[in-house]
Amino acid sequence: MARRRIPAAAGTAAVRAVAAGSSDRTERTTAVRYSLEELAARAPGNTVEVRVPPLGVTQCVEGPRHTRGTPPNVIETDADTWLALITGALRWTEAVASGAVSASGQRADLSALLPLFPQLPPPPGPDSA
Repeated sequence: MARRRIPAAAGTAAVRAVAAGSSDRTERTTAVRYSLEELAARAPGNTVEVRVPPLGVTQCVEGPRHTRGTPPNVIETDADTWLALITGALRWTEAVASGAVSASGQRADLSALLPLFPQLPPPPGPDSA
């Protein structure tokens, strides 16, 4: 499993802010990258490559590993669609059907893994320490 680069508190805060409507570029970038790290942690492997250009990419899902060239299972989408998928604002099947997500390959299906953050916990209050 890849090493985490974004601390959980910062990543969760960014996802929470974006889910609440933030359009801040830094928060959106952090939310995308953190969620890709979370996806790789929940479904470790190298069979599927998930791309959210230009913000991030990860490999996930157990199975045959590719070593050269374009991977056989590729998922690509924009940041807005990815953020909607991870928070549950958009369903996988709807995103694929509408063309908002490009998914090629037999294993390029994240419907069982999404949303990653369907119910975000409330932010910690001033008394929770």
